[in-house]
Amino acid sequence: MADGREAATGGTTGDGGGTPLQVGEMPLQVLDAGRLGTELGERATLVQFSTAFCQPCRATRRVLDDVAALVPGVRHVEIDAEAHLDLVRAVGVERTPTVLILDGRGRVALRATGAPRKADVLAGLARAL
Repeated sequence: MADGREAATGGTTGDGGGTPLQVGEMPLQVLDAGRLGTELGERATLVQFSTAFCQPCRATRRVLDDVAALVPGVRHVEIDAEAHLDLVRAVGVERTPTVLILDGRGRVALRATGAPRKADVLAGLARAL
């Protein structure tokens, strides 16, 4: 997409309660363009795992789109969790929305579940860059 965000659809719900952004503890620690199906951001990539009927996913999409528009070299990629179950399992996604902040090399720097606040995403990006 021209706005630097890739979108997909699918479908279960998340409850909207969020956890703070934290260093990722998961089996797969690096994601590349081949795994994501789209190019990474030059400086960082905000990866959002969503499902079609997840209300907090919509709010998360708006926040991550805003952050990607504000910070040069940052891209927002939205992944349909149901359509990409192998990737969901590989990175340990248990609910939606789940957000991963990747550094410029695709290494998972931080992760969060639930709808993050814009200030938290910006602070997480500052730590990851």
